[in-house]
Amino acid sequence: MKGKTVQFDWSVIWAALPNLLDGTLMTVKITFWGLVGGFVLGALAGVARAYGPAILSGIAQIYVSIIRGTPIVVQVMFIYFALPLMIPGLRVDAIWAAIATLIINSGAYIAEIVRGSLLSVHKGLKEAGQAMGLPFHKILLHIIGPVAFRRMIPPLGNQCIISLKDSSLFIVIGVAELTRQGQEIMASNFRAVEIWSAVAIIYLILTGALALALRLVEKRMRIL
Repeated sequence: MKGKTVQFDWSVIWAALPNLLDGTLMTVKITFWGLVGGFVLGALAGVARAYGPAILSGIAQIYVSIIRGTPIVVQVMFIYFALPLMIPGLRVDAIWAAIATLIINSGAYIAEIVRGSLLSVHKGLKEAGQAMGLPFHKILLHIIGPVAFRRMIPPLGNQCIISLKDSSLFIVIGVAELTRQGQEIMASNFRAVEIWSAVAIIYLILTGALALALRLVEKRMRIL
């Protein structure tokens, strides 16, 4: 007797869609704030590595080396579980632990993007600014910065997409992002194929929209 063939049931996806969209909003929220904070942190660390004094450059290099040398799962577990043990009375919310981890993690990679882009700008621009008597922060902000930023856009786009996908790893601390929602739905209806297919499609839509937006930004800011 032949076994019963399991059919792909689209109605399972439609029924799960509200919960999956809730998870999608949480994923977008964590990714957005993680990247905003990561860009600020990464810009500071990148400038310190490129132009800062030896002590600041050294601190930034240690930070980058530690974060790039450890998995993001270990980092979020440390923030969520280890920090409250090390600091009595401290309570870490899972969502804030996820955002803080993404800030710290993406910041380390963005720091290297910023450093490389700044150092790729011809030193003649810096010398021209100095010749005009401009202070260094104005040279960096108005002369070197705009050129370097254009060169940062492609690698920054890659980092945005990587951070978006990395947010799925926060399932380990129970954050109700997209992957977690998919897992909980699957546990209740046992329709793994439909649910994981829907999760994959949503991630593809998110990363595709992000890639398209960054491509438009890159095209508008392209150096001729």
